[in-house]
Amino acid sequence: MDTVILDAVDRGLVHALQIDGRAPFRAIADVLGVSENTVARRYRRLRSSGVLRVVGVVNRVLLGHTSWTLRIQCIPDAAGAIAAALAARPDTSFVYLLSGGTEIACNVQTPSAADRDALLLHKLPRTSRVTAVSAHLLLRATALPNAWAGAAWLSEEQAARLRPAPPSPNAEPVALDDQDRTMLEILTRDGRAGYAELAAATGASDSTAKRRLDGLRQAGVVTYTLDISPATLGFPIEARLWMSVQPSQLANVAREMAAHAEVSFAAMTTGPSNLVAAVNCRNPEDLCRYLTERVAALDAVRSLETAPVIRTLKRTATSLPFPH
Repeated sequence: MDTVILDAVDRGLVHALQIDGRAPFRAIADVLGVSENTVARRYRRLRSSGVLRVVGVVNRVLLGHTSWTLRIQCIPDAAGAIAAALAARPDTSFVYLLSGGTEIACNVQTPSAADRDALLLHKLPRTSRVTAVSAHLLLRATALPNAWAGAAWLSEEQAARLRPAPPSPNAEPVALDDQDRTMLEILTRDGRAGYAELAAATGASDSTAKRRLDGLRQAGVVTYTLDISPATLGFPIEARLWMSVQPSQLANVAREMAAHAEVSFAAMTTGPSNLVAAVNCRNPEDLCRYLTERVAALDAVRSLETAPVIRTLKRTATSLPFPH
């Protein structure tokens, strides 16, 4: 990734794309008070430099998948290679090398129990370089990267002009056809792929591609996430937190964690550590302050493990085969 310094227009564009990754450049330009050509040029510059990309994220829970977060302990000289192999899998996301380089954290989505068991019971334990694996089923997320406060730049009035309508709570269950799968696989690589490209790939008209994609978005099957390193926005210190929380207070603590500006992801899980979070800070002192003041004030947190991220191998997932 090239080194790029973000100015006010870039930061406004980043926030706009976090709000709606498919917002038209014309709408973003109106909000920022610049020309449409300026927005398009800035986006192409940041995209080609590897600073950001927009990714179509499929809610595979609606398609019958289950989501897991894994903690994998390795011997010191093997973690990098194992993390790279996990990052190359199409069913993983947020693959991090942690702490002293002997632990890997990642999320994985599996379409069936057989796929889950193949990874957790056979493939990972089969190598002697993996010394321990713990898998936690993600039960409910209360904070997601597409709402992380660290990317905020626009005023609330500006943000409201770009904010898309939320998914319909009364949307009918979705049954994907081959055209849907083709479009979604393209969007997991480039969330801003044009309707002409989607139509050409599916053999449909532009209007049909748009209508079907709008329906998938309204049903909550697809959303658009901005893939950008927190370090680019001034938050180079990342850490994963695993917390054991009093069960009667778990939902409340999860919601409170989601309100913290440092938190880009929080979810309730199974296991002795029943709450996982990702935090982003400007420096080690900020992380220390966050842990000893914000988290420490949550009386229901019984124990806390903190692991700094030393390398990010993958954030948002790439194309993932869909169930038929």
